[in-house]
Amino acid sequence: MFERFTKAARVVVRDGVHLAERDEAALIEPEHLLLGLLKQDGTRGTAVLARHAVTAESAKAAIEVTRRRGGLSSAETEALGEFGIDVDAVVAAIEQNHGEGALAPAARRPRTSGPRWRVPFSRDAKRVLELSLREALERGDKSIGDEHVLLALLRVGGVATEALASLGVTHENVRTYLASA
Repeated sequence: MFERFTKAARVVVRDGVHLAERDEAALIEPEHLLLGLLKQDGTRGTAVLARHAVTAESAKAAIEVTRRRGGLSSAETEALGEFGIDVDAVVAAIEQNHGEGALAPAARRPRTSGPRWRVPFSRDAKRVLELSLREALERGDKSIGDEHVLLALLRVGGVATEALASLGVTHENVRTYLASA
């Protein structure tokens, strides 16, 4: 499948791997792929993100906010709010007792197997790569570009999807933009 990736899409994956290695992450997560995408310039995927004023800095901040809430989406936070649960207050209370980022998954975990330089893909990151192919096929494209990786990031769910949604980027508006471009 990787042979169908365009040069831009391959660079996204490569940069995502490098970011995970640099962060000493135990797994390559979809958010690493998102940040790898944002390192690019002048591609279809970055054009969509630029149109929504998404930068690497704003994406990193949105990722941290989502991680800080323990991965809860905005919809989940709002639903809990309807029952009188203030998620921000709960997070603040937990952080007061257990330290900042207590609900966030460990960003750095020691790897237990394999060479230090080899970071495996998480299940969700693998799913992003698989969904990239599906996105390309659905659009009738012969190769998988970084725009397909972006669309897949928006379908897989999780921290990267929620971070993008908080910045106003949804699967629907990316598809609409790509259809009109």
